[in-house]
Formats: sequence, C-alpha cells, structure tokens
Amino acid sequence: MKEIIHINPDAKVFLERFRKIRQQSENICRPLEIEDYVVQPVADVSPPKWHLGHTTWFFETFILIPFARDYEVFDAQYNFVFNSYYETVGARVLRTDRGNLSRPSVADVYQYRAYVNEKMEEFLESDSLTVEINAILELGLNHEQQHQELLYYDIKYILGHNPLFPSYSERVIFEKRPIKKNEFIPISEGLYEIGFSGTGFCFDNELGRHKQYLESFEIASNVVSNSEYLQFIEAGGYTNFKYWHSDGWAWVKEKNAKAPLYWHYIDANWMHYTLNGLQAIELDASLCHVNFYEAAAFASWKGMRLPTEYEWEAASHLFAWGERWEWTESAYLPYSRFAKQSGAIGEYNGKFMVNQMVLRGASEATSAGHSRPSYRNFFHPKLQWQFSGIRLVK
Repeated sequence: MKEIIHINPDAKVFLERFRKIRQQSENICRPLEIEDYVVQPVADVSPPKWHLGHTTWFFETFILIPFARDYEVFDAQYNFVFNSYYETVGARVLRTDRGNLSRPSVADVYQYRAYVNEKMEEFLESDSLTVEINAILELGLNHEQQHQELLYYDIKYILGHNPLFPSYSERVIFEKRPIKKNEFIPISEGLYEIGFSGTGFCFDNELGRHKQYLESFEIASNVVSNSEYLQFIEAGGYTNFKYWHSDGWAWVKEKNAKAPLYWHYIDANWMHYTLNGLQAIELDASLCHVNFYEAAAFASWKGMRLPTEYEWEAASHLFAWGERWEWTESAYLPYSRFAKQSGAIGEYNGKFMVNQMVLRGASEATSAGHSRPSYRNFFHPKLQWQFSGIRLVK
C-alpha cells in the first residue's frame, strides 16, 4: 500500500515552489526576440524554445501521464520532440536537430507549458501525493533549475555568436563580487567525509558518503582573475605545448585557440561578450568560460595544479565559492556505493559517468537554493560555454 501524503501547509509551500520555479524559466526568456528562441549554433547549445518544452515534458511524462487520473496528453508528438536522452521513454529528435524545429512554434510551446502547469497544479492540490511521486516532483523541480542555468549558457552563446553582439538585457544580470586578497589555505592530511549528508534533496551521484584519505595541500582562497589569465596569454600560453595535455594541445591546434570563449582582441584591446553586450575585459573580475584543457594548462604554467573533487569538497567551507563552476582534475565516475535507479530516472546521471570531468561549486547563473558542497557537475573537457573558472592548488 502506498504511503499517502495529505495536503497540508507544507504541500502548499511545495505548490508555491512549483509555480515560482516554472515562472522563472519564462522570466529568463522574457528579454528574447521571437527569433532567438529557435537558434542552435552548435550541437551543445539547445534553442531556448526546446528548454521550455523539455522541462514541461518532464512533468507531463513522469508525473501526469502515470499518476494523474484521466489525464489527456497535450500533443502525442511532443514526446518525440522534447525527450532529451531517455531511451526508456522512446525515440526522440537528435540533439543536433533541435534547431531545425520551426514547429511547434514558440506560441505552441507556451500553450503547452500553460496546459501542463494547470494540470500539475490541479494534481498538487489533490489528495494523491505519495512518497514516490514526491521524489519525482523534487527531481523535476531541480531538473528545471538545471535548465534555467543552461538557458543562460545557451542564450549567451546564441547572442554572443551573432556578429552584432546584441545585448540580452540592459539591466545588470549578475552582480560583480568584490575581490579579496588571494591566499593559499593549508589543509592537513587525513581522512575526510565526502558526499551528501543531512536532509533535503540531492542528486543520486552525490550519494554514497564515504571516507577519503587526502595528503596535505594548499588551496587558493580565490578563483583565478582575468588579469592572471591574461598574463598566461601574453606569456605565450596558447603557443607552448609543454603546458597542455595531449588532447588539449590537439584542441588548441584544431580550434586555433588563443583566449577564453567570448574574448576578442579588437584595436589592440581585449574585449569580451557579456549578457550586456560587448565590453572591455574587467581585469580584476573572475575568469569565466575556460574549458578543462585551458584550466589544466594555466595551472601547469603556474607550477601548480587543479584540486581533486575530494580536496575541493573537504576545503570548501574555508573559502567563498559560487561565482564560477570550478574545474577539478577528477574524472566523473560513480562513488563506490553509487546505485543506479531503475527505469528512465536511472538514466539521469549514471549513463554519463565516462569521458567527462567534474566541476564543483556553482555559478552566478545557478538558481537560488540549487547549490551545495557535495554537488557534482560534469562536462566534457573541451566545453567552454558553461560559467566555469579555475581555483589552484599547490
């Protein structure tokens, strides 16, 4: 017999969370022109329209269809259009083809969101929540928050690769953090507890809290600044193979890389594209949009290295973090007690535990309440479009 959670003040708070998070996705898209919703410059970037549809499809597919009585699917074709990578759920549009979808229209997608939102609110106000459903709802909300950050990444890439460098918004999107003096914090050798602990939500890849022995090390109190990275560029960092991993050096040559993503050398000045348009590089601001290859090469040039994800987590309470996702030198692999869930939900993290590197922390684009020291983000080492930076260890 399923455990029933009857509607109570806590459930009403949960309903308000649903409304707030769903609205935030649309708020992020509000400054866009209608044409911006459909563009897909590269395979790793999804059109904003697709994000809005996919996050809606998640609630329809995993909550309403299996659990809501007499639910009528909005459009049976949308499972093919908005399924991302869930093999269990069926066939889907290839990721590289998402930008070819002129239909459904942007208006259709917003109608889809409104329809599913209404049905979800009716469901949440009903007397049918179970422990199982509650867990899927929580995952769905956190899943949408992930896509809100991806929306910022993808919108910036779309507009930042427009030759006119249009501004996403005239208002300041992310406040600049004050710079403090950098110092290296000593961490003693010993056994450290790694992984999620306590109550509340976490993703399955954070589970399996365990002890990890660490040698002593020192970790920087600040992430690397634009000024520090500019010194690497001016010292010939992109022209000297000895700082780079083999794959990294191959990437440099293939892409003719000379600087982080969105940096442009114009009239003897370094500029970079921001969500407020093309601007001069702020030298004392935190570096952003470097990939793992660049992060590791910079660390090598400095005679240092990147932290392991275990070192980062063990030391994270001693420094400020959250402005940039921070590359680690740890491959994305399961913890020893990781247990992959059954069904489609089991595809959420486990199937990606290969050929990627872990980033820790959060970024200025991360949704409020969506970060914690045990959070394990992961990307392929060549990618730059996420809001990523560098913290050094010696």
